Amino acid sequence: EKRNSFDFALWKKAGPEHIMRWTSRWSDGFPGWHLECSAMSTKYLGETFDIHGGGMDLLFPHHECEIAQSVAATGHEPVRTWIHNNMITINGQKMARSLGNFITLYQLFNGDHAMLEQAYSPMTIRFFILQAQYRGTLDFSNEALKGSEKGLNRLLAGVKAIDRIKPAATSSYSVEDLRNRCYAAMNDDLNSPVLIAELFEGVKFINSCVDGKESLTVEDISAIHDLYNLFVFEILGLKQEDTQAGQEKLTSSLMNLLINLRKEARVRKDFSTSDLIRNELNQLGIEVKDTKDGMEWSIK
Repeated sequence: EKRNSFDFALWKKAGPEHIMRWTSRWSDGFPGWHLECSAMSTKYLGETFDIHGGGMDLLFPHHECEIAQSVAATGHEPVRTWIHNNMITINGQKMARSLGNFITLYQLFNGDHAMLEQAYSPMTIRFFILQAQYRGTLDFSNEALKGSEKGLNRLLAGVKAIDRIKPAATSSYSVEDLRNRCYAAMNDDLNSPVLIAELFEGVKFINSCVDGKESLTVEDISAIHDLYNLFVFEILGLKQEDTQAGQEKLTSSLMNLLINLRKEARVRKDFSTSDLIRNELNQLGIEVKDTKDGMEWSIK
C-alpha cells in the first residue's frame, strides 16, 4: 500500500491474533516500530537530545525513519549525535542463534559454554569490548578473552603501583604529554583502543619509577594518579575487582570443573562416580540438575 518506496508505517492495524492493540481513530492497532522509539525518547529526553546509540544494522531503516517522523512532528532534528556500533562475531563468524554460536553474558560470567575454558569477570568483558573501537567489528574468542584478562590485571596493577613511587627532585617524564595523548584518543571518535595503548605506555613508565630507573616529582605523582583515576575508572568505567568477586569467580571455575568431570563420567557410563559428585555437592548445599540442555547447578 506504499505510495513511495520511502513510506513507512506510523500505525499498524492489529489482526485478531495480535496481543498489542489500542483503540485509535485509525484502527484498533499498535504503533509502528519507529514511532515507538520517537515517542519514548521525546517523553523521557525531550524533543532534542544529545546522543542516540544503536547497531549499524539499525541505521536504515529504523533511525532514518525516526528522524523523518520526528522532524515532521516537531520541525527540527531530534538528535545531535548518532553513534552506531558494529557487529559482534565469534571466532570470525557472525554471532547468531541459527548458527549455534550464540553466547550470553551470563555464560561468559560463569564459563558455561563449549567455547570457553573458564569464567570471565564483568570487568574482563568490559575491558575486552573497549579494546575495539565502537565502529569496528568485535570478535569473541577464548584466546582473546584470556588476553584481555591478563591485560586488565596488568593495567590495574600499574594503577596500584603509583602509590609505591618515591618522589624525586625532578621528573624524567611528561605527565602532561600523556594526558594530552589520552584526550586526543578519546576526541578521535571515542578511540578507546588507542587510549588503552597510551595507558599501557604510561604503566611501563610507572613500573620503571617503582624500580628506580625513572623519576617523578611529588606534583607529577599526584598528576599521574589523577590521570589514571580519570581515564581508567571514570571514563572507561573499569573497577578494581574485590575479594568477593575473585571468590565468586573461583567458585564458578571449580563448579565448572566438577560438572565437566561428572559429564565425562556419564559418557563413560560411570554412574557411580556421577552420582557421588552430585550427592557430595548436595551435602554441601549445591543442587545439580540434569536438563535437556545439559547440567545446571544452583546454591540451595
